Amino acid sequence: MYATAKDGTKIYYETAGETGTPILFIHEFGGNYDAWEPQMSHFARRHRCITYAARGYAPSDIPADMEMYSQAIAVDDAIAVLDDLGIEKAHIVGLSMGGFATVHFGLSYPERALSLTVAGAGYGCEKETEEYFRGVSLTVAEKFETDPVGFAEVYGRGASRVQFENKDPRGHLDFVARLARHDKVGAANTMRGVQARRPSFWDLEDKLKICTLPTLVMVGDEDDHCLQPGIYLKKTMPASGLLILPKTGHTLNLEEPVLFNLHLAEFIAQAEAGAWGLRDPRANPAQVMRTD
Repeated sequence: MYATAKDGTKIYYETAGETGTPILFIHEFGGNYDAWEPQMSHFARRHRCITYAARGYAPSDIPADMEMYSQAIAVDDAIAVLDDLGIEKAHIVGLSMGGFATVHFGLSYPERALSLTVAGAGYGCEKETEEYFRGVSLTVAEKFETDPVGFAEVYGRGASRVQFENKDPRGHLDFVARLARHDKVGAANTMRGVQARRPSFWDLEDKLKICTLPTLVMVGDEDDHCLQPGIYLKKTMPASGLLILPKTGHTLNLEEPVLFNLHLAEFIAQAEAGAWGLRDPRANPAQVMRTD
């Protein structure tokens, strides 16, 4: 099935499950709609699940113009998918690039979200590494543009991916094979238009502080460049909780699918029960302890 974005771009999506509250899964740069299969299969038992291919990822359209890719456009594409299905509100779950889109979804369209799950997001948004990351993003764009199959072998075995390879070699091979199928134009434009131009979480502080949506932040303890951004989101977003998975890298939903599904299910259950609220003001670390 296809949704039509504001600019006419066709966005491919799939659904599973007919009943229950909707969950929209947003994939990372290194994945595609099918990277959410462990979650689609599991959560379709009790939820209406949706996964889609971001623009630039087949079978969605792959615009040749880099200006047709941006963080704001990525969020609007997610809205287009929900609109096509007639869904007013959904739990929004995103990994990495999809995690950034999830944060921006909550800031731009809070009325359309039941909750936010932000997994493995934050690489390059620390202010001291921001410019370096922009340069890396442009280099990655050039590499994919030149040799997507060859560079997939390099990109797929980065410092925060080897944990996946060590735990699940077969699953990791599937991940690298999926990465090698990236369209070179779509991958390059996504890196240049979205990744290299997205704002840092620190630049969104005022908006994050007033976002009261139930939010689960997930990060692997060996996903070094996402640890501090994850802690920052926890400290800044008033209804957020932070989950750190041990001995885990970047590709959380595939590397640790059982733990990912377990914690996501519990979070969604608490959010729907109204039990995942704002942080208790008594937990303010700046509060002086009474001694009387």
